[in-house]
Amino acid sequence: MITAFFRTAILYLLLIVGIRLTGKRQIGELEPIELVLTMLLSDLASVPMQDFGIPLVNGVIPIVTLLSMSMLLSCFSLHSVRFRALICGKPAIIIQDGKLQQAAMRHNRLTLDELFEELRSQGVTDIKDVKYAILETGGQLSVLLHTAAQPATPRQLGLYCEDDVFLPTIIISDGHLLTDNLLRSGHDHIWLQAQLAKKGVRSPSQVFLLTADERGETICIVKDTVK
Repeated sequence: MITAFFRTAILYLLLIVGIRLTGKRQIGELEPIELVLTMLLSDLASVPMQDFGIPLVNGVIPIVTLLSMSMLLSCFSLHSVRFRALICGKPAIIIQDGKLQQAAMRHNRLTLDELFEELRSQGVTDIKDVKYAILETGGQLSVLLHTAAQPATPRQLGLYCEDDVFLPTIIISDGHLLTDNLLRSGHDHIWLQAQLAKKGVRSPSQVFLLTADERGETICIVKDTVK
């Protein structure tokens, strides 16, 4: 039992480290080479977890080899456009100026049902409104609408709008004070205690969320158990 626990824990941690090294892509955004890597890793890890007759090193070596090859191919792809196109493929224009590119659809085996499903998911119901629809190498469909079909922006209407987009910094997360974020936001512990006092609490452990942005605007949410 103890052997099974440690073998599983070692392989699990190894896979986490490996996936972290390969990047932060979501499953739906994986390139073909990354998808194959993920599938192989799951199979390789499951065998030594279940079969104790196989030495653990026999399961670790293939995993490390695959991760190393994946990182090596990623480096080649980074420095060579031709190699990247060979491994990952190229984006394909599916709709151009409101017209379906049937040859591109056949080449990528994209059906009309799949295409219209993707368009509907992005709020598009008329292909004539589409300037370009591009099938990316990760399988996503990027849709660029004609200017007349896009929501009007203040710039297009000739209106001036003050920039009110600011990135909030999380200072307290579920009762945990993030000291680095507090200092990075330009505040100190005196300011923090003042914010807590406004909510009638004394300790960061009583706060579920506290954020501050560049304008000085703060959001402070006290834990339900404190109310």
